[in-house]
Formats: sequence, structure tokens, C-alpha cells
Amino acid sequence: MTDPISDLLTRVRNGLSVRKDFVLVPYSRIKWEIARLLHTSGYVSEVATIPSKTGQFEQIKIVLKYTNGRPVVRGLERMSRPGQRVYTPVNRLHRVLGGVGVMVVSTSQGIMTDTQARRANLGGEVLFKVW
Repeated sequence: MTDPISDLLTRVRNGLSVRKDFVLVPYSRIKWEIARLLHTSGYVSEVATIPSKTGQFEQIKIVLKYTNGRPVVRGLERMSRPGQRVYTPVNRLHRVLGGVGVMVVSTSQGIMTDTQARRANLGGEVLFKVW
């Protein structure tokens, strides 16, 4: 797997398109931070780590969220990719869809939303947008 963040986003997007209750993603620290951020932003219902059946590798269980049978997540767009990184200073971090969506940014202080990054006066690598 060359891009674990895109893998996470694709699993969530595919799970939502077929109305799955949850998706399982191989564990990594960055994926865990992104999943927690999606949970605190209200885009997924629950996030937990579960041991695999062999006990060697943990997985992240992301419980997807629906409102009136429709997914809460309307769209996910990957911004920075391994072949084309996107870095943005704090003064160029704009709201997504007028504040309806969230931009996820990797900063020197960790992974955070665009609002948190502006509040902390930090720029960084724009990982993806969700709305």
C-alpha cells in the first residue's frame, strides 16, 4: 500500500456507498488520529481499536454515521498525495464550503482541523477535505 491515508478514505467512502454499519482499517498512528478527528468532528459515530484474529496486528473499527438513512459524510477529497504534496500557510487555510466542511491538516503539533490550525496559528500539509 503506497498511500495509507487514501486507503482509509476509500474504505470509508465505499462503506458509506453500500450502507455498511462499520469499516475496518489496518492500524497505524496517523490513521488512528484521522479517525479520532472524524469522530470528534461528528462525521463518524464511533472509533475503536480491535485486535485481529491472529493477535499480531490491530485494526481500527470506524462506525459510520447516517441521518435519516443518508450518510453524514457527503464527500471526501484527498488533497496532498505522495506524488504531489500540498502545503499551506495559516493565512491561506480557508473554510470548506463556507464552514460546512472540514479540512484536515498535518501540522508540527499533530493532525488537526483547519479551524484548530487557524486558532493555533499553524500551517501545514493539507491531507484532505470532508463535507
